[in-house]
Amino acid sequence: MYGYELHHIRSAELIRRAEHERLVREVVRGRRAARRQERAARAASEAESDTSSLRRHRPPRAA
Repeated sequence: MYGYELHHIRSAELIRRAEHERLVREVVRGRRAARRQERAARAASEAESDTSSLRRHRPPRAA
């Protein structure tokens, strides 16, 4: 009987640990996604501000 109870205690502990690790991975994945979106938004706003100065029409060079 002691071994049976010990098995259940250990099984429950492993299940709790696995659930905790899943939650940690989910939080990390969410933070990475938020940073990725933030970087993409920042890059888009920087690209918009830079395009006006880069798109000046210049006369063609003489050959």
